[in-house]
Amino acid sequence: MTDIEDLADRARRTGTTIAVAESLTSGNLAAAVGAAGGASDWFAGGVIAYRTATKERVLDLAPGTDPCSSACAEQMAVATRALTGADLAVSTTGVGGPDIQDGHAPGTVYIGWSDASGAGSALLQFDGGPAEIIEESVAAAVRILLSRLGPAS
Repeated sequence: MTDIEDLADRARRTGTTIAVAESLTSGNLAAAVGAAGGASDWFAGGVIAYRTATKERVLDLAPGTDPCSSACAEQMAVATRALTGADLAVSTTGVGGPDIQDGHAPGTVYIGWSDASGAGSALLQFDGGPAEIIEESVAAAVRILLSRLGPAS
């Protein structure tokens, strides 16, 4: 079973609705999650907010927040959860490369989450070009969603 199939199965079994907020992954995470079996039952939707100004306007990112930071990832997840009414939200932000951006190396990625117990984030570092970094970020976000859903039964 793939991680996406596992996510769909656990979300259905637990009755958990899931939402995503994306910057770095530009819709790739929503496409992967939305393609999973029965997504219409548990996938609430998502927000793609690539520009910092969009994050501020749509996801209530505090002005001056570094868009490549744990604070940004967490605020994105919290706002998306509130916006969609989902039980669990995950977010992706960071630098896909190929160049350094605002002092952050390519492959610097933050995955945020928000659920009833609060919010958090993980800092990850990936190698490769933009396509590889996006692919790894999507896979990591799905793994974080799985970890927030608890152990498989």
